[in-house]
Amino acid sequence: MTAKRKIKSLAELASDADGCRADGLRVVLTNGVFDLLHLGHVRYFEEAKRQGDLLFVCVTADEFVNKGPARPHFPHDIRAEMVASLDCVDGVVISHNDSAVPVIEAIKPDIYVKGSDYKDLSTDPTGNITREQRATERHGGHIHFTDDITFSSSELINQYFDTANIELREYLNSARSQNFGTRIPALLDKIAGMKVLVVGETIIDEYTYVAPLGKPPKENVLATLRVDNEVFAGGVIATANHAASFCKSVEVLTCLGRTASYEDLVLKSLAVNVELTTIWKPGPTVRKTRFIDSAYLRKLFEVYTMDDTPDGEASARLIEEIECRAKDFDVVLVNDFGHGMITPEVRAALMVNSKFMALNVQSNAGNFGYNLATKYERADYVCLDAPEARLAISLKNPDLFSVADSLHERIFTPKMILTHGSEGCITSTFTGETSHVPAFTRKIVDTMGAGDAFFAVTGPLAAVSDDLEIVGFVGNAVGAIKVGILGHRKSVEKLPTLAYIRTLLK
Repeated sequence: MTAKRKIKSLAELASDADGCRADGLRVVLTNGVFDLLHLGHVRYFEEAKRQGDLLFVCVTADEFVNKGPARPHFPHDIRAEMVASLDCVDGVVISHNDSAVPVIEAIKPDIYVKGSDYKDLSTDPTGNITREQRATERHGGHIHFTDDITFSSSELINQYFDTANIELREYLNSARSQNFGTRIPALLDKIAGMKVLVVGETIIDEYTYVAPLGKPPKENVLATLRVDNEVFAGGVIATANHAASFCKSVEVLTCLGRTASYEDLVLKSLAVNVELTTIWKPGPTVRKTRFIDSAYLRKLFEVYTMDDTPDGEASARLIEEIECRAKDFDVVLVNDFGHGMITPEVRAALMVNSKFMALNVQSNAGNFGYNLATKYERADYVCLDAPEARLAISLKNPDLFSVADSLHERIFTPKMILTHGSEGCITSTFTGETSHVPAFTRKIVDTMGAGDAFFAVTGPLAAVSDDLEIVGFVGNAVGAIKVGILGHRKSVEKLPTLAYIRTLLK
């Protein structure tokens, strides 16, 4: 039988399994990504086959591979064909699920096989192995852990295939020697019970996808054909949703416009543990419409819809909420997008009433030069990107460590991280401790919101850790995952982040 003929649908493979059992044969099932087929896999499959009579392999589909934004290297149809080409494999199915449980329920294997590195169930943050074991035992089967020599695809790829990024490889070796693989899950556990308040503007991010038509003969403009449209709840809503998977509860304190409020979209977009407190203001909710080349997902231009005139009534209501409730939260994340919501009076209330205030001040086309971090006298943690940091000190070219030193002189903050896109991030404390964490990915789908995701997770982490390097490491992992997501189609979540970090550190 050719390799391609071994690849079947789940229904077909389940039917084959039923027929085999009727003939008194034992069915063995295993699953995995199998991104880089190597000797370890061959020995693994051979041992699995020895447990029964037929070996079926479940290959995880691309969209459910949680090994980072550059993985898998090979698409699932190629990975499935490679596995099917082995003589010891009798059938292959591609699983479009985040665990093998649906495949186990359909095939009902007599033996379900996993590698020896999965034997300690406490090292599986997803809990999938436990669920898969229970599903196997429900149908009278049992789980078998192999004991042959183990090779990790991720470790091989990390050590030998990313030769272009020597700095990153050396940095990850250093992180391994500092035991980041154990320390990071423990650190994330420290923020799991936190109550977080996110304060700032809601921004409606609209993506209008267009195909270029050309230049009209009578005008000097580019004509495009509208192809599709997506509308996302962004700004503080996106920040809150990123934080929601890492922290117990999140509340958003924001302004929506009385006209074109998009309230229904905002409410529908909230994660289950995110609550919304709305202050109403005149005019529309801030909306930013990007026109995007549908073929290559390149942004062509954008249009702002907003009234950023500060409103006294809305400001008074915000101050009242902050003074009454901010101290009830472990961390207050201030996402200052500079569109009129956070007035000087609101800013003062935040600085006085926050138990731990994490600050992110953004520059954009609508506020360029007017929304600087130096408006704030103090914060417990400051997170800015490099251009915003340089704007804040009115100097264009100094290195980021010098920029951080200057910012420490202007904003009283013990902890600071400056992000720098493909250059990673630098961390700085007021006592002079610094570090540089390189970027983890070069695969970019969309940079929008990556800084907000970084801030959403590092803000709570900075409240519980004085080791900013490890905080920056987690932030870079979160940012790497976010730049692989178009718009706000989904949020960064804790378990995929842990899986990605585990893959990086193999």
